[in-house]
Amino acid sequence: MSGPARTTVPALPDRTDVVIVGAGPTGLALAAHLASAGVGFLLLDRRPEGAGTSRAGVVHARTLETLEPVGAAAPLVERGLRLTRFGIRRGRHRLATVAFDGLPTPYPYALLLPQYETEAVLLDRVRALGGSGAVRRPYTVTGVGQEPGGAVVTVDGPRGTETVRAAYAVGADGMRSTVREAAGIGYRGGRYAQSFALADVRMEWLPGREEVSMLLGPDGPIVVAPLPGDVFRVVAAVREAPGEPDAAFVQRVLDERAGGQGRVGEVLWSSRFHVHHRIADRYRAGGILLAGDAAHVHSPAGGQGMNIGIQDACALGRALADVLTRGADPDTRLDAYERERRPVAERVISFTDRLTRAATVRSLPVRAGRDATLRLLGLVPAWRTRLAAELAGLRS
Repeated sequence: MSGPARTTVPALPDRTDVVIVGAGPTGLALAAHLASAGVGFLLLDRRPEGAGTSRAGVVHARTLETLEPVGAAAPLVERGLRLTRFGIRRGRHRLATVAFDGLPTPYPYALLLPQYETEAVLLDRVRALGGSGAVRRPYTVTGVGQEPGGAVVTVDGPRGTETVRAAYAVGADGMRSTVREAAGIGYRGGRYAQSFALADVRMEWLPGREEVSMLLGPDGPIVVAPLPGDVFRVVAAVREAPGEPDAAFVQRVLDERAGGQGRVGEVLWSSRFHVHHRIADRYRAGGILLAGDAAHVHSPAGGQGMNIGIQDACALGRALADVLTRGADPDTRLDAYERERRPVAERVISFTDRLTRAATVRSLPVRAGRDATLRLLGLVPAWRTRLAAELAGLRS
């Protein structure tokens, strides 16, 4: 009688320079930067394959700038849809238009494409830079500790329980980060009362495919953004969204808030989510570091979340490369990463919170005042430029 089948999956290495937990956009971007610098790493993710849904849908200018050094900007631009306008409306009435085409960047536009496309490009770059074998799925991290030589990461995977030692462990594993919790780092903030419905749809949309539109109404905002392939992303704040919004639900929301400008044909994918606004007390505890949603989450207003996570990854990749390949002092250099990136997260949380609260006010007099203010501000070039720079991630 034969014994149990033996797995052919190779064992994890006993040791590496950096263990990255979470192979979303942040983890993949960090892996690409480390690979380009010749830093050894292991990228672990609990999912058997990458995301097949679109979730985040925009890559902003600053993010593209940070991805240039690893060769990811050009293929993203090739796949994406370039839009230069962000329109703020109330039903059929335009309140303000923000333009990106005058910004001082090689990428004067918002690049619209599904998150799985962004992840695919980043994974291709990791492989091209020599890190193919270092991306391992599905592996669930069950423990992260520290010892004098660095971090100790325990994982469950196809071969059972394995342990990897590294100089550093990075949590890029989302809002419910196992790495952050293991490090004992607090995560302060709260949750908005509204739920959000998200759907990728095929539809007739009267404003067309030349801009991203945010429509304001008494029941909350709705964002309509074109995606490649004749698809539109619809995101709406609602009191309680269904688990998987269907075409009838999306159509009802559009009818109520968009003044009859949209006619839904087919829902390709949909979901419901709740929005938190939180930030980690620290980005580093010894040999453990945080990036992306593990370090900060906020409202999706403005499409900032994935973008500042990828920007975190760029800054952290530079810092780790300085320490591991150029002999920089670890405490000085890695603490500088937090000093650089945490204020950015604080500003984005504040900005998106103001935008979300302004978009969800229910008082009729307050809404009227908000709309009048937006019309006036929309006539001021300096305000339009500042908002465009904030959305694009170019404000210093």
